[in-house]
Amino acid sequence: MSSSEGHSLGNEKTKSDSINELNKRLVKFIVSSTYLLKQLQVLGGVINSSNTLPILDNFLFDLKKKQLTVSASDLETTMSAELEVESDNEGVIAVPARLLLDTLKTFPEQPLTFVVEDNNTVEISSSYGKYALAYADGAEFPKAVELGNPSSTTVMGDILATAITKTIFAAGNDDLRPVMSGVFFQFSSENLTFVATDAHKLVKYKRTDVKASEVAEFIMPKKPLNLLKGILAGSEEEVKIEYNDSNAKFSFDNVELICRLIDGKYPNYEAVIPKENPNKLIISRNHFLSSVRRVSIFSNRTTHQIRLRIAGAELNISAEDIDYSNKAEERLTCSYQGDDMQIGFNSRFLVEMLGNLSSEEVSLELSLPNRAGILTPVDGLDEGEHVTMLVMPVMLNN
Repeated sequence: MSSSEGHSLGNEKTKSDSINELNKRLVKFIVSSTYLLKQLQVLGGVINSSNTLPILDNFLFDLKKKQLTVSASDLETTMSAELEVESDNEGVIAVPARLLLDTLKTFPEQPLTFVVEDNNTVEISSSYGKYALAYADGAEFPKAVELGNPSSTTVMGDILATAITKTIFAAGNDDLRPVMSGVFFQFSSENLTFVATDAHKLVKYKRTDVKASEVAEFIMPKKPLNLLKGILAGSEEEVKIEYNDSNAKFSFDNVELICRLIDGKYPNYEAVIPKENPNKLIISRNHFLSSVRRVSIFSNRTTHQIRLRIAGAELNISAEDIDYSNKAEERLTCSYQGDDMQIGFNSRFLVEMLGNLSSEEVSLELSLPNRAGILTPVDGLDEGEHVTMLVMPVMLNN
């Protein structure tokens, strides 16, 4: 080995040793077990069950005196939370997420002491005993994206959670059409609109009581939306949403979530919503939902097709599976204005849509048997809240 090679290896060794020494000397903190578990369970939702980069199986612990910032990432989405701890130290380490979560779940409420030891492990001391976990170098953890020059708007947490809940179920799962696998956010100075579609069903959720300072459009992927929905349900927190062409950042309370947006142009959804729908049916949502659920059990297992026959004040719902000689039929009373009509729908889409509404009554507006039906709640909405659901018909074989 040449002396220069020996010299550079020596330098590398000294450098990594000094980083390790720094971590060892600096990381020590005390934190409540249940408080830590609660925060880590939220962040744990980001971590994939199998990662291409082993470092992503870890939580990043970044300690700055009494503030511990914990982060989790899958490269597309990074989420971090700031925790209050007892400490005078500073340092950065990556701790195995699954092992730590499984351990924390077993403790009753108590203070835990984390200390980085000489043998590349972090030792946790509880009132029961001591546990050592091997940690990784925090410097290997991917850095969260910085949003340069973002636009921003503020929404109440519960409104955002409701908007996600009302739309996300209608988003597609087709990898070939990635723009339809997310929820379209459309902000303007008049309203906020959230849209999701998979080409068979479409949901548009609009709030005219919330406005943005500037016009913006972007497509959010499902995973970060599901995380936000879980955390923000019933939240009175204000959520600051910042966004540019490629990323969005959601900040609230002690949490920050940054994710990559879906690239592409969202389809012109307004063009597929029929404007003239002279036939209008109003019916109890629960009765309609229960009836569709029951009758659909007897439908064809591939098409899930049910038939709606509307005449006067009566709705007839039927399904048949010719291959197995199964069939069912139910009659419901309804309020109907329009021509007598027969139309076919995929029962699964109707069940999903009716199940995602919370009104007593729903309205189903129709034009022709080959045009989409429009489902809207008749009651139960907040001031400024508008929900429009569209379901494509299926061809009936007479």
